[in-house]
Amino acid sequence: MLVIGIAGGTGSGKTTVVNKIIENLPEGEVAVISQDSYYRDNSRLPLEERQKINFDHPNSIEWELLVDHLIQLHAGQAIDEPSYSYLTCTRQSETRRIEPKEVVIIEGILVLFPAILREQMNIKVFVDCDSDIRLSRVIQRDIIERGRSVAQTLERYEKTVRPSHIQFIEPTKQFADIIVPEGGNNKVAIEILTNYIRQKL
Repeated sequence: MLVIGIAGGTGSGKTTVVNKIIENLPEGEVAVISQDSYYRDNSRLPLEERQKINFDHPNSIEWELLVDHLIQLHAGQAIDEPSYSYLTCTRQSETRRIEPKEVVIIEGILVLFPAILREQMNIKVFVDCDSDIRLSRVIQRDIIERGRSVAQTLERYEKTVRPSHIQFIEPTKQFADIIVPEGGNNKVAIEILTNYIRQKL
């Protein structure tokens, strides 16, 4: 099993890179695991407290479960990926069944942060993008998908997103085997990654 980790800042274009890689590969050969599915369940907290959680901090993610699921896939066992709601800031009852595949892509802002997860990866990728472009994308996404106002999004960006990016996300670039500037617009990098995967398949 080939395991690829794709990290990068919020709004950098990670998901676009993943989707374009999958589009160029045989259907059903790639499984994608999202770090966002593994945010810790905070249902025990009042909603007001949940909304203050820093989702860009490594402690917000249940790494143990993610690593355990990856080990199960390595062993040829299917997993049930959790689902998480940004609106309620809680883990949902629904899960997504993921079957073992020849290629597994793990995608998320912090997937290159824990050494225990990096050790499971064959290729480590960091998607790079200018901060002003990322901020623009974050504003659009948070308003449309997460029910936040522009003011709320900007406040969150200044208080948690930007500091966490500088402290936790940007430094993981040093672990990357491949750095992809401009995210999904970098056709050459996507082609290189896709061809590498094809050779392994």
